[in-house]
This record gives sequence, structure tokens and C-alpha cells, in this order.
Amino acid sequence: MLSARKFLLTLLGIAIGALHAVPLYIALTVALKPAHDLSSRWLLPKAPTLEHFRFAWDAGGLPRAFANTLLITAVTALLVVAVSAIAAYPIARIRSRMSTMAMNAILAVMMIPSLSVIVPLYAVMNQLGGINTYWGIILVLTTNSLPLAIFLYVNFIKAVPKELDEAAIVDGCSALGAFLRVVLPQLRPVTATVLILKGLGAWNNYHFALYFLQKPELRTVTLSIAGFFSEYSSDLNAASAAALLVVLPVLAVFLLLQKQFVAGLTDGAVK
Repeated sequence: MLSARKFLLTLLGIAIGALHAVPLYIALTVALKPAHDLSSRWLLPKAPTLEHFRFAWDAGGLPRAFANTLLITAVTALLVVAVSAIAAYPIARIRSRMSTMAMNAILAVMMIPSLSVIVPLYAVMNQLGGINTYWGIILVLTTNSLPLAIFLYVNFIKAVPKELDEAAIVDGCSALGAFLRVVLPQLRPVTATVLILKGLGAWNNYHFALYFLQKPELRTVTLSIAGFFSEYSSDLNAASAAALLVVLPVLAVFLLLQKQFVAGLTDGAVK
């Protein structure tokens, strides 16, 4: 019975993986086809070409877009990890009405769709001078990412024995020192999870970048891909090629951190 269950779960995993691979396959076939090739998108081209990749890289301004996105994503991910880990520690360790209220507030904020606050958020950032600036979009993405990150850290920190903190404090550490030296090293799995989830969210973000980064020299990779579509024309081949190029860095980071990512999700949920 157990082997049959594993077999069915394996088949389900393969089916889900294949379903998610279909868009990438379609993008690959479209990106490799010459512009005059009108054959089915399900078929690989008979004469594949890399011309669309070169065009997307040059005409789409991908080098600058990659640099902008990498800067925004890296700073956002680091800020989210630092702020959420420090904020989650007292919530997880101090059992009080205030910590319960704080956790309930975080859960409530998580339920609010980000698009529903984008107009008032734009008005506030416009008054602060944060439109068309790196710090403005980083601040917006960081604050939008904090609720889920804090929630993950709180659940994971609760699984770390409190006796470790107490022993460190007895040995002379402050509360912050106990967190940095004892608790934080135990949080590698959930940190990898937060880095992947929120880093991927910042890398793929479109609607915030569309509102807050209106100058061409500040546009991100998602805005560059969207630039291949207009009201009167669209270059699906170049857009597919650009999308595949944008996926490669994300895929490399995920493969590097996948073990920690899975451990962070499962350990935080089970414990």
C-alpha cells in the first residue's frame, strides 16, 4: 500500500512538473523560430535561430534592465531577511497579549491584495520623492514582503528550543547577542526560503515597477519584456527569448538553494 501511494505521488509530481514545463517549452519553440516560420508552436523549428535572443538583448535593453533588477532584488531580499528575522524574534519568544496582537495584525495585512493599495501608496511615495528612484521601489517591495517573511520566521523560531537563548544569556550574551550567535545560525532553511520567495517576487514584480519606475533607464526585466508588446504590434518571438533569458538567473539561484528551501517550508510547517 505504501509503495502504491509513493508511486501515485511520483506520478502526480511528474504531471505537475510537466504542466509547469509546458509554458517554457512553448517559449523556447517560439524564441528559436524564424519570424517567417508560422508552424505550430508545439513543434520545434526545422531551422532554429538565435537572432531573437540577440535582438531581445540589444533592442530590449536587457543589460541595463538586468543590472537594475539585480540591484533592486538583492537589496530588497537582504532587507527583508534582516528586518523580518529581527522583528520575528521577540514575537516568537515573548508570550504576551502584545505579541499575539502583533501576529494577528501581520496575518490581517497578509490578506490585503497589494494592488488594492497601489494608488494611495503611489500618492505617499510621490510626496516623499520616491518615484523613479531605486530606494523608492526597494522600500515598497520590502514593506510588501515583510508580513509573510515575519510569519515564516516566527513559526520557525518557535521550533528552536528556548533553552538555547537562556543558556547564552546566562553566559553573558545580551538578547540581541543570543539571537545573532545562537538562534540566527539555526535559521538557515527558513532564510533560504525567504530569500527565494521574496527575491523571486522582487525579480518578477511588474505592477509596482510599472507605477514607480517610469524612466526608461530605470526599467526592470519585466518592463523590458512588456516593451515588446504595444497597442498596434507585438514581437512574440523576441518577448519569448527575453523571458527565457530572464528565467536563467532565477533558476540558477533556486537550484543552489533548493535543499534549504524545501527544509525551510517543511520544518517550519511540521514543527
